[in-house]
Amino acid sequence: MTAVIQSFWAGFPILMLHMSVTIAMLAVGIFVYIKITPYDDIKLIRGGNTAVAVSLAGAILGLALPLAFSMASSISIWEVLIWGPVTLVVQLLAFRFTDLVLKDLSRRIVDGEIGAAILLVSIKLGVAAINAAAVTG
Repeated sequence: MTAVIQSFWAGFPILMLHMSVTIAMLAVGIFVYIKITPYDDIKLIRGGNTAVAVSLAGAILGLALPLAFSMASSISIWEVLIWGPVTLVVQLLAFRFTDLVLKDLSRRIVDGEIGAAILLVSIKLGVAAINAAAVTG
């Protein structure tokens, strides 16, 4: 039992460091995402726009999944610090590209169309799954 406790005390600070750094990167990614959307996510959500809430929730999951896989496959904090931002940039570019290709999607989401939000979430999560798999090799 002593070996288990010693192992815990040796590993716990590393766990907290990796998790803290990854959560900080996620917060930055969410902040950047909110800034690059062509509408005010928070204001619309506070106003009761469910489509925007669904879209933002998909973005948060889409950013978190590749970060989580990056952290899980990393050996050191340096790998987390290198691959984490790479996954964020890939996700944010994919989100932006989707907005450019599906031009009226943002307007439809602002108008509260849940169908448009669900389509956008599926694209975000699909790209996130591929991104997560790619980063883990």
